[in-house]
Amino acid sequence: MKGILGKKLGMRQIYDEEGKSIPVTIIQAGPCFVTQIKERSIQLGFDRTKKIKKPLKGHLAKAKVEPVRVLREIAVTDSERYTLGQELKINIFKEGDYLDITGMSKGKGFAGVMKRWGFAGGPASHGSTSHRRVGSIGSGSAFPSRVLKGKKMPGRMGGDRITVQNLKVMKVDPDKNILLVEGAVPGAKRGYLIIKEALKKAKVSTGDEG
Repeated sequence: MKGILGKKLGMRQIYDEEGKSIPVTIIQAGPCFVTQIKERSIQLGFDRTKKIKKPLKGHLAKAKVEPVRVLREIAVTDSERYTLGQELKINIFKEGDYLDITGMSKGKGFAGVMKRWGFAGGPASHGSTSHRRVGSIGSGSAFPSRVLKGKKMPGRMGGDRITVQNLKVMKVDPDKNILLVEGAVPGAKRGYLIIKEALKKAKVSTGDEG
């Protein structure tokens, strides 16, 4: 499995040969450095920096890698083909590849059930006192007389690890380490991403399905 780390730079639109607008996400992907090798995974370092803590400095020194901001592990099936300190660049991908991209979604703070779960809300008339409330959450006088686990309630929204699958690579610029992928990826601008080849390849329509 091929994988690399990256940073979300923003979104724009490009046009295909027919003039159709295609939304794409701009990602700075790599270069990354192999900082640790395990039996079924490798650890990659990304985004060089100057100041790091001493324990991390010693860890990176073993791999002879300059200080980096981000360390992430990526599962691989053939870890023996990697070496400590090896540099991985964006050229491991090409136009037309499909990727699975993982990032942290935008944090939205504490949210009620209408925003967090899409509840319809209560009556909107003047006499109502429950426009946006949860409503009944359990059966107080009947079995099981408790609130069931997993009940949709108000709470923290966003800030979750999200993976979007089968995003098509539209353009690769090895000179600038820029990757354009079709569609949106999780997180805000300058958020860090894990970019891997798609586990389940997207089904491409040929127009002969009948």
